[in-house]
Amino acid sequence: MRTIAIGDIHGSRASLEALVEYAGFAESDTIVTLGDYVDRGPDSKGVIDFILELGKKMEVVSLKGNHEVMMLRARESPEALLSWALGGVGGDTTLQSYEADDFSRVPDEHWKFLESALPFHEIDTHFFVHANAVADLPLEDQSDMTLYWEKFRDPPPHDNGKVMVCGHTSQHEGLPLNVGHAVCIDTWAYGGQWLTAFDVTNGLYWQTNEQGERRQDVMLARLDTL
Repeated sequence: MRTIAIGDIHGSRASLEALVEYAGFAESDTIVTLGDYVDRGPDSKGVIDFILELGKKMEVVSLKGNHEVMMLRARESPEALLSWALGGVGGDTTLQSYEADDFSRVPDEHWKFLESALPFHEIDTHFFVHANAVADLPLEDQSDMTLYWEKFRDPPPHDNGKVMVCGHTSQHEGLPLNVGHAVCIDTWAYGGQWLTAFDVTNGLYWQTNEQGERRQDVMLARLDTL
């Protein structure tokens, strides 16, 4: 049984499909997706469709990212819709993936997926959030600002003693950032780099991209943090 985290997907369905095959996902695995399924990349609709189908074959725990927060807000007010669709955050590409200029073709099951996405998930050894966590606060007491929006800037170890696995802060060189007690696996899939799946049980990670390339390695901690 493996627990595998997937970083920010951002509409990169081709990378996601290849990653599932490359890492050999199995029914016994638990897959934790760290949020930001929509916006910026070419196929946000396809990403959600694929995750919903994957969840029928194995346990998938889907976290909410700040781009899901923005999309849900955009449904509630014209001002938020304008900001999301035309404000440079990638909402326009999401609407294009639904072949519409409004939300009329977004299926109910997609809204349910966005609404039901979790703020965090934890296991015995690790906890998973989209963006970050304040070290001296229990996970259930974290603010939305921290969980969905705060950047990864060498956070101190959390009081719960578990390793934090997060996304949100794009690693533009395409490599995961491991500081020992925290790992960021947003490896800029939509920006021409890689989508990452990280097996927290053994430290292996796999990467795929929209060009069909693949690579894998073992997660190593950054030397200046040891």
